[in-house]
Parts: sequence; structure tokens; C-alpha cells
Amino acid sequence: MHYSVRHRTTYRYEQPVSISHHVLRLMPRQCPQQRLRGSELVLHPAAAVGSQGVDYFGNPVTYATIQQQHLELVIEALSSVEVNVPPVPPAQHTPPWEAVFGQLERAGTREALDTLQYAFDSPYTLASADLAGYAGRSFTPGRNVLEAAQELTRRIHQDFRYDSSATTVSTPVDEVVRLGRGVCQDFAHLELACLRSLGVPGRYVSGYLLTRPPPGQQKLVGADASHAWISVWCGEAGWVDFDPTNDTIVGDEHVTLAWGRDYGDVSPINGVIFGGGAHRIEVNVDVTPVPDTAGEEHIPG
Repeated sequence: MHYSVRHRTTYRYEQPVSISHHVLRLMPRQCPQQRLRGSELVLHPAAAVGSQGVDYFGNPVTYATIQQQHLELVIEALSSVEVNVPPVPPAQHTPPWEAVFGQLERAGTREALDTLQYAFDSPYTLASADLAGYAGRSFTPGRNVLEAAQELTRRIHQDFRYDSSATTVSTPVDEVVRLGRGVCQDFAHLELACLRSLGVPGRYVSGYLLTRPPPGQQKLVGADASHAWISVWCGEAGWVDFDPTNDTIVGDEHVTLAWGRDYGDVSPINGVIFGGGAHRIEVNVDVTPVPDTAGEEHIPG
């Protein structure tokens, strides 16, 4: 599938901002299941100083400094991306979940060590005995890791209700469990904390999900949204992505933006501002399927 993605964020400040520094992760990353055909990042006011790089996890990053006084900041990312997720391997071809950590330890390769880091706690995904018990109902002795992860994904979808008003970015996993509700970010953190409580490597993935309007209705501009899901290491089968919000294995309708240990590693926009006072944020995302054409694509500004 080929998509055009537009992600527009507007900040409106109560008082003028004199200078601001930003770290932006808004360009979809290149990975085996995804090819970036073209991208452009537009800021208004324009950045006086800017550079691009790659963070510790391999995600593309843009650094920008705005030195012009402003009451409003608009950050718009435009991308053209091709998604082609390979078929999921048969579950029986993945190892027992108890064997995954040991296999990686014994391998000792750079890839194995990189994978192992996702089996440990992170600020948003703290392991606990209670979470190990909850996950253990799916990760029974000897069960293959893919089948167990798929069932855990289904149970989280069934046991927790989507509620955009119940949590914030900083809500810890134990509070999500107490509330029994949350949003995609919360469900991803919950599943990762469950996996890490058992020593199973899992990554947090940020990106976009194509949404479809009800039959007979047109899709509203800006109706799509940022999304979050997880990847689970499944031995020789590699990483397999699961979406607990929608109880599905991730396919061609998910666009990957970045991955890390949790949301803190992949926040789309971070920064420091001088001034501003209170502010309001408006985010609009459009993910639009486009006819496939040969060659690379230029993204107009």
C-alpha cells in the first residue's frame, strides 16, 4: 500500500515565545516492511537553525531552533510512504516464550544485544508480579511466543475499554490497570510491561493507522490520528507487530513512524520554549491511500 501522510500540529500561546528548541520525530522510518518515498518538514515561523540525524534507536530526528518571536507555531510533516508487511509466520515455527531470552543471550551478536534491551523495564513500563500473573494466563509453560502474544493482545482488548478522557501521557501502567481503560498508548505500555515482567522483548511503536469512514460517508480531513502498538521478538521469525487497541496483528494499514522502549523514546515533538505562558495544541492527521506510481515522489510544500 502507498500512502500520503500529513501530520499538522499547531501551538497557540497566550504570551509571545521569544525562542524555542525542538526535537522532532515526524518522518516515517525506513524498515524492512516500509519504504519512504519522500518527505518534507515545514515550520512556521521557519527555523533559524536546523539539522537532521538519527537517534539511538535508529529513528530519523530533526532538530530545529526558532529565534523569531511568535504567538503561534505550526509544524507540518508531509510524507509519501510504501508499506508492505510480509505474511505472519506460522505460530508453531516460533520458539517457546521461555526460550527467547536465553537464545538471545547465547547468540551474543549485536542484533541479539540490541533486542535484549527491550526485555527490561523502562520509565513507562515497570514490571511487577501482578503483571507477570496477568500475562502468565496467556504465556503458559512451553507455549510458542507468537501464539501467547496474540492471546495477550486479545485479552487486553477485551479487558480494557478505550476512553480518551481517562488518562494522560504520564499515566502509569498500574493506574491504567486500576481504571480498566485508556488509549492506544496505555494499552501498548500495558502489554509491554506484561511482556517485560516475563523477560520477553517488546518494542513500543508509534505511527499512524488508516481509518475508514462509515459506508456511504466521506472521510473527514484530519480524522486520522497518531497511533501506538507493539512489536514482539519471535525468534528466527523476527519482530511481529501487535495492535492491542484493535486486537489485530499489524498489517499494511499501519504506517510506522518510530520505535523505542516506550513513548518517552519516540515522542513526536519535544522541546523547550522561552515564554509562551498557557498554550493550546491542535493536531490533525491525514493518511490517504494513493495510486501507485513508478519512481520516487516529490512532496510539495
